[in-house]
Amino acid sequence: MKPEKTAFLFPGQGSQAVHMGWELAQVYPSARMLYEEADDILGFKLSQLSWEGPEDDLNDTINTQPALLVHSFAALQVFQESYPAFRPAFVAGHSMGELSALLASGAMPFRQALLLARTRGRLMKQAGKLNPGGMAAIIGLDIPSLENICVEASRPGEIVQVANDNCPGQVVISGASPALDRAVTAAQAAGARRAVRLAVSIAAHSPLMESSQVSFNLAVDEAGLVDPRMPVVGNVTAKPLTHATELRLDLQGQLTNRVRWTESIEWMSQEGVDTFIELGSGSVLIGLVKRINREAAGINLSTPADFDKLLGG
Repeated sequence: MKPEKTAFLFPGQGSQAVHMGWELAQVYPSARMLYEEADDILGFKLSQLSWEGPEDDLNDTINTQPALLVHSFAALQVFQESYPAFRPAFVAGHSMGELSALLASGAMPFRQALLLARTRGRLMKQAGKLNPGGMAAIIGLDIPSLENICVEASRPGEIVQVANDNCPGQVVISGASPALDRAVTAAQAAGARRAVRLAVSIAAHSPLMESSQVSFNLAVDEAGLVDPRMPVVGNVTAKPLTHATELRLDLQGQLTNRVRWTESIEWMSQEGVDTFIELGSGSVLIGLVKRINREAAGINLSTPADFDKLLGG
């Protein structure tokens, strides 16, 4: 595990689960203190919601986003206790996970990152109520084919587009429900192995988020981003971002633009990264990495057992 050949990855929505972070907080004082700090900052027991649920409340985007960020940062702190001098070549986060990546890079302090995650969730939820839509997972079609399908399925006022390029053959599309239904039908007709609507009412990474764009832009501007200590590979650009202005633009552009995850992992691999460490809930991102680069090593750090394994305990 060489720092210059390692990238830290941070999960986004879909990786959350009741009980996440509880074991870390029981074993590591730094993790427990971080949850206590988060509770104080937010003014409610995010720790209890993360550890005990109820699941429906944890899955509410306004709660999911800060909960994922706290778990990821707790895992990072535990890692740094054992490897205090370890600095990865790159950091990257999937969708809201980019906030965790910015926090890990030193681009903003914990308080601002946590409040921004909460604001992002609130604004996305608000946009979803104003402009209801949805998302669908498409398995077995390539990006050019899906881009054409989305163009054909869209109408004035009814847009659908690629939202998440997760890995080859696994793509999520997002947009207005009528256009989404047309795109799902067309994808099935084009030979997709699977094309199904997801159980969400928010059309993330699509123009249906535009109603919250101005408010989110202001929140990002007020977060006081600074230059990161290591490059952040952005979702929108799939390129390394090294200046605060670049980080700000990428984060703001996320609301309506696709997550270029495949391109991000490919770029880091081409730059010599051979080990990807996912910090936080679940192991979704390591699974995607393996489908993008079969030669890469993947490590998930979520629980004390994961750290015991890493440290040879």
